[in-house]
Amino acid sequence: MIKLFKVKEKQRANVTNTKKQTAAELRLHKDISELNLPKSCSITFPDGKDDLMNFEVLIRPDEGYYEGGKFLFSFQVSPHYPHEAPKVKCKTKIYHPNIDLEGNVCLNILREDWKPVLNINTVVYGLYHLFTEPNYEDPLNHDAAAVLRDNPMLFATNVKRAMAGGYVCHTSFTRCT
Repeated sequence: MIKLFKVKEKQRANVTNTKKQTAAELRLHKDISELNLPKSCSITFPDGKDDLMNFEVLIRPDEGYYEGGKFLFSFQVSPHYPHEAPKVKCKTKIYHPNIDLEGNVCLNILREDWKPVLNINTVVYGLYHLFTEPNYEDPLNHDAAAVLRDNPMLFATNVKRAMAGGYVCHTSFTRCT
């Protein structure tokens, strides 16, 4: 009988030590398990698989102006996910009309067009699309947007220079190829 009480006490202790997952964590776990990333994208968990709410995505565009580059994005997922979009920052300094020099990303599904039916896969594909089709009509980097709109050949030259670790418009970039 005493052994039975000790077994029950251990079971209760295990239950109280087990961390319950929030609704956001459960949904994020589902989203990540169902990821279908392009072969030029990969996901890592710098703080380990126990912290699903913070991760990084590496995008290596295989076409367009940014072909051959490597661009790292950090994702911070709110406890209110999927009712709030994840916070996404580009950790690679980049010359891009839709990403400013501080790494803020202008992507409609991360702002006003976010809906709970969207998921991490949708966001990654949206980011990838920014590299294949940069949009000068909704810029964060107005200088890059103006060059893309008015002189696409100069824009291509500026992108290559920035990706090689050079200067564009008095701004220094780190090599990202």
